[in-house]
Amino acid sequence: MLSRKSFILGTFALALAASTSSLALAQTSFSLEPNPANRLHADKVDAIAALVPADYDFARDGALSIAIAAGAPPIATYATDGATVVSFDPDIGRLVGEVLGIPVEIVPISWIDWPLGLTAGKYDAVISNVGVTEERKEKYDFSTYRIGVHGFYVRAESPITSIKEPKDIAGLKIITGSGTNQERIALEWNRQNQEAGLAPIELQYYDDDAAASLAISSGRADVQLNPNAPQAYHAALTGDTRLVGTISSGWPNPADVGITTRKDAGLAAPFTAAINHLIETGTYAELLTQWNVTPEAVPESRTNPPGLPKPKA
Repeated sequence: MLSRKSFILGTFALALAASTSSLALAQTSFSLEPNPANRLHADKVDAIAALVPADYDFARDGALSIAIAAGAPPIATYATDGATVVSFDPDIGRLVGEVLGIPVEIVPISWIDWPLGLTAGKYDAVISNVGVTEERKEKYDFSTYRIGVHGFYVRAESPITSIKEPKDIAGLKIITGSGTNQERIALEWNRQNQEAGLAPIELQYYDDDAAASLAISSGRADVQLNPNAPQAYHAALTGDTRLVGTISSGWPNPADVGITTRKDAGLAAPFTAAINHLIETGTYAELLTQWNVTPEAVPESRTNPPGLPKPKA
C-alpha cells in the first residue's frame, strides 16, 4: 500500500482536479536519468540572492546542502545510477539554488532523521514532503512549495467522473491505507453519509500496490484514495487509472508542504522569494507538469503560513 505520507486548498485544489482530470493520461515523459536532457534551469536573480544573510554559515563550503529522503517518484527517488536523487523535490531545490546563484548539493537521508540533522546543522534545508504544522513552526521556518493532496483514482473506463464531497462516495468500494489520514477522511465522510441516510462505503486494504491496482482494474474496487503524487505517476505511465478528485491531506484543514530551514536562520525569505520568482516565470508550472503533480501547485509561496493545529492534549 502507498505510504502515508495552502493557501486556498478547498476551492483551488478541487478546481484543479476538474481541469486536470485527464492529466494522468497525458503523454508525460518521465526521466529517471541522473542528468536528464529535459531538466529545467533558472537564471540567478541578484535581488533575491541578496536576501541570503551575508553572515550565514553554510553547512558545506560553497554549496547549499539540501536533505531529501528518496521515497518514490514523482516526488523523490533514486535515478538509474542508484545514487543520484531525482524527481520533483530535488528539482525544485536545484532551481531555488540557481535563482540564488548557489550550487546545490543533495544529501540523501532517511525521513525520520531530518529534524535532528537540520537542528544540528548537518544541512541547510530539508525538501522532503515536510508538512507545515504549528508545532513544527516553533523550531523551523517554512517556505511553501506544494500542498499535501490525496487523490481519488478510478479505472480509466469507470463511469465515475467526479468526487468532491461526501455524497459522491456513498456506496462505493474504496481502497485506502489502514491507520492513515486518508482512511480517517473516508470514515468521516462515511459517517456523514450514514447520518444523511446514504449507502455506506466498503473500505478495502491491500498489502502492496500491485494487488490494489488489480482490484481497481478488475472492478472489485471502485476507487483508490491515497497520496496523489504516486498515483498520478502510475496513471501517467500506465493509462489504467484516472484522477476524479482531490482533497487536502489535512482535511478539513489546509495542508501546506514547505522547504524547511532552522528557525530564524535567515533562509526562509530568500527561499520564498525564489519560489515565487519560479512561479512568476512559469518554470514552476513547467516542473509540475513535467512530474505530473499539477494538482499539488501553490498559487504563491508563503513563509510560515498557518499550519495544521497542534494535537489536542
